Amino acid sequence: MFEMTEMLNHSPHVYRKFSSVLDRLVYEPLPDDWLIGMTDVVGSTSAIQEGRYEDVNFLGVSIIASIGNALGSFDFPFSFGGDGATFALPSERRLQAEAALKQTAEFSKRRFALEMRAGLIPLEEIRRNGRDVRIARYAVSEDTTYFMFSGGGLRWAEGELKKGRYGVGDGAASLLDPDLTGLSCEWDPFESQRGTILSLLVEPRDSLSDRAFSSIARDIMQVLDDVDRSANPVPATLPKRKAGFDSVDPSAWAAVASNSDFRKFDDVLRLTVDCTFEQVDKVETLLRKSVQRGEVRYGLHCQSHAIMTCLVPGASANSNLHFLDGLDGGYARAAAMLRMSA
Repeated sequence: MFEMTEMLNHSPHVYRKFSSVLDRLVYEPLPDDWLIGMTDVVGSTSAIQEGRYEDVNFLGVSIIASIGNALGSFDFPFSFGGDGATFALPSERRLQAEAALKQTAEFSKRRFALEMRAGLIPLEEIRRNGRDVRIARYAVSEDTTYFMFSGGGLRWAEGELKKGRYGVGDGAASLLDPDLTGLSCEWDPFESQRGTILSLLVEPRDSLSDRAFSSIARDIMQVLDDVDRSANPVPATLPKRKAGFDSVDPSAWAAVASNSDFRKFDDVLRLTVDCTFEQVDKVETLLRKSVQRGEVRYGLHCQSHAIMTCLVPGASANSNLHFLDGLDGGYARAAAMLRMSA
């Protein structure tokens, strides 16, 4: 088992306010000898249209579970993107990362009949191409933190992976399933309480300064935060659990509700929020003006419910991780709109 302080020269500062990690100047660079891993379910939009949104989200989180269980710790940078995920590890963990990526890709094909891209890119290669990967740590609660990413490196790596580069899927297929201990989809979808579940992606143009993007992101959050609980789509009261799963004590639900990743930044501002249609209109008006100024690209999708995929590392219920997306393929559909604006 290892901890983040063993991998880095120092543990990144933990920020308690989301507005703090919207300032890209607070991000710290990863060491040169690190690796960026990435997965992506191919044809996720079609699978979601067939009603397989839970399969897509489960597979999206699966690489995080696989890596964390292989290492014996979830104290490493990662980010869930709906139909895939990204993580960062030091180069001495290459063999474990490659094994987890291959097992997860084969598991996706064998158990779900869905193709998964899986790649591993040296950070040095990213920096040679004029991009970077920097991290900041955001505490969503007293027990749980998520890493945010900046520098443009993840966007570049995703593009390279979709071009067929840096893949780890070639070679003998792995017959071993990845270790997905603690990973589950136990809750019924959460119905919007305010009007709609908005899935929103906002990507800065390369020419946009850090300060300018921070200002745009804060304007968006100011619109969405103008309600109780900062537009968190996870209900404050205990919701219904799927058949076959025991419910939790209502007093323990507060920890579950507070530990979700409904807002984050991984080179893209990525939100799954419960808001009014009026707020959606205000946000889109802001974004259209930014697009006209050549500052950002964006994609959004509205749906009636949010879904949550859960990962409980070890036996600690308080350190649970909850990954949010929209029921109707939120991030995948928003990404499709964003790509059309390129």
